[in-house]
Amino acid sequence: MAEESVFRGVLDFFNKIGIYDVVLPFLLTFTVVFAIREKTRVLGTYEVEGVKYSKKNLNAIASFVTALLVVASTKLVSVINKALANIVLLLILIVFFLLLIGAFFKEGEGVFLKEGGWRTFFMTLVFIGIVLIFLDALNWLKPFWDFLSEHWETQWVASLILLVFIVLFIYYITKEKEKPAAKKEE
Repeated sequence: MAEESVFRGVLDFFNKIGIYDVVLPFLLTFTVVFAIREKTRVLGTYEVEGVKYSKKNLNAIASFVTALLVVASTKLVSVINKALANIVLLLILIVFFLLLIGAFFKEGEGVFLKEGGWRTFFMTLVFIGIVLIFLDALNWLKPFWDFLSEHWETQWVASLILLVFIVLFIYYITKEKEKPAAKKEE
């Protein structure tokens, strides 16, 4: 069996002493609540030489108490941890999407793929690919694949393909064509 790395041991140690379930949620809650109270100045202000300042001592104490109450509730901490993990995953998804979209642009030459159907098609294809990759990484596609493997029948698949074809055909027939722009006369 492979030997555990030193850094993994440090992370396990941090987990044992409560860094992830006490300290980090406390700091996050304190920072967010304190920033909101400083911005809104909900606990009042005082004035020195015509300049208004927020009451930092009151904001700090109220934020400290709020953060302690949040950390005392294990349900709230678990919700914060789960939500933050999903938010970070979404941010990574957005960054990857923007990186792949950037592949369709050349530096200094404007747009690599001119605006229109091909660029939109490739961007949509890339977005769908990224979504499928992350859904698979999260094992969210497993129920879908299990359903398909259990209910795969030729007639069912043929019916689905025919239905998609009919919808696309109706869309193609009924879509409105762009009207030519009227020329301005001077």
